[in-house]
Amino acid sequence: MPAYSLEGLVPVVDPTAFVHPQAVLIGDCLVGAGCYVGPGATLRGDFGRIILGPGSNVQDGCVLHSFPGRQTRLEEDAHIGHGAVLHGCTIRRGVLVGIGAIVMDDAVVEEEAFVGAASFVPAGFVVPARTLVLGVPARVVRDLKLEELAWKVAGTREYQQLAVRCRASLKECAPLGAPAADRPTMGATGTVPLHTIERK
Repeated sequence: MPAYSLEGLVPVVDPTAFVHPQAVLIGDCLVGAGCYVGPGATLRGDFGRIILGPGSNVQDGCVLHSFPGRQTRLEEDAHIGHGAVLHGCTIRRGVLVGIGAIVMDDAVVEEEAFVGAASFVPAGFVVPARTLVLGVPARVVRDLKLEELAWKVAGTREYQQLAVRCRASLKECAPLGAPAADRPTMGATGTVPLHTIERK
């Protein structure tokens, strides 16, 4: 992975984490145990500290940054969807930030809350624990259902397993010209899109 020290601060990656070779870590970045950081993710610890708590995932295309002297903190098992932007905010334990969402400075997303895809959480906003927020700007829509919370836990577990799988077998290769007749597929694990689960 491209990792860059800045003014003597070197990124720190726990040996059990996986950071994709095309992710970029700059300066004061701390990546905890069992984390997954996807391709094209950028962790810019050039102004303030970037902290990824144990078991968190930051998917492809995400950007994490802050103002000088501030930090962007993810607590344990945070789940940050493709292309999200986190700037100087706090993401508590078990939170889901959806695809393309933006969370701004001094915002706090409390434990096990969901920020919906493409939503905008403005500076200083506090998302209550175990609620769903949606929209631009984001607003609290409702409390989360037990089935939704369980779905999130399962999805985060998939990314924790993906970190293990990638550390074990991901390697750069030349693509084939055609698929083999008996080409296998990636195995199904039971995790499904949220809109397909039954909720009471």
